[in-house]
Amino acid sequence: MCNNTTQSDPDTLKEENELYEHHRIAVDKGQAMLRIDKYLQTRLEGISRTKIQAAAKAGCILVNDSQVKSNYKVKPCDVISVLLPEPPHDFEVYPEDVPFNIAYEDDDVIVVDKQAGLVVHPGHGNYTGTLLNGLLYHLQGKRNGDGSTPEPYLVHRIDKDTSGLLLVAKNETAQAFLAKQFFEHTIERKYLALVWGDFADDSGTIVGNIGRSPQDRRIMCVYPHEEGLPEEEQRGKHAVTHWRVVERFGYVTLVECVLETGRTHQIRAHMKHIGHPLFSDAAYGGDAILKGTTFSRYKQFVVNCFQQLPRQALHARVLGFVHPATRKTMHFESPLPTDMQTVLDRWRAYSSGKALS
Repeated sequence: MCNNTTQSDPDTLKEENELYEHHRIAVDKGQAMLRIDKYLQTRLEGISRTKIQAAAKAGCILVNDSQVKSNYKVKPCDVISVLLPEPPHDFEVYPEDVPFNIAYEDDDVIVVDKQAGLVVHPGHGNYTGTLLNGLLYHLQGKRNGDGSTPEPYLVHRIDKDTSGLLLVAKNETAQAFLAKQFFEHTIERKYLALVWGDFADDSGTIVGNIGRSPQDRRIMCVYPHEEGLPEEEQRGKHAVTHWRVVERFGYVTLVECVLETGRTHQIRAHMKHIGHPLFSDAAYGGDAILKGTTFSRYKQFVVNCFQQLPRQALHARVLGFVHPATRKTMHFESPLPTDMQTVLDRWRAYSSGKALS
């Protein structure tokens, strides 16, 4: 017996940093044989045939757990799994001269070294002045080596006030190929975070579902994963963060975080959950003096650090992926920005007993 159903993650764009939609379709037992790209075009609203074909070319369409090409003929009771990157925008995005730093670029990808304060993707309250607007401006009028017109296709994002490396595709096939790596958790991502407090251990793993706070939709909460409960009935989305201590400063600690999943505010919410909010993270309580002495000189030192770094102390330092065209592994590292490096230097000096300047 088979059911004619379509299932997709309703929170994909809102709840995850990776920008993709995952659909699972059970073909009706009375379905006539039809090319899968034509079939999916009738089943998935607002999706072009070229995007479906790009997804198939990138290995993002599976039938009965096996990859198929766009000319595959759908049969009754087939089970189709489709990964489609970046759902369509609800509004037009226009080119704007928004400055940003490019770490690498070729005909298929752009690696951006994003500065803190730059919103990646247009959304509520930020419809202009985003990285996507700047990417459109950067690419307008350009041609790839094969004569094609490049366009920016996002496959993930990082928070406005998080600095560091971000991967962008320049065509739909590259976007689908990269989205598949994010979906399968094979992308290498390492962050540096300065957090409040010291750790008893040198490393650890945080596992906890992440979902919107019912009290404040702007922040995320960590919920327990309930064994035996279907994914769609869980509170929040499964999330895993691995961490290790890089340097201890007594009242604060520099940690490296490796993302196994990519949920919105994952590191910020997970660190808050285990009692180590990110330094200067106003949304998660890290902009208060949570550890340390009561001496006014120490308090002034911390306030000065907050002023030097008026954002969460989080930097996307390492990015690694398999290139969509060459199939070679690419690896990039970003140096700490000045604001975060300055605060680290101040804490290093303080923890070593030097004067608080």
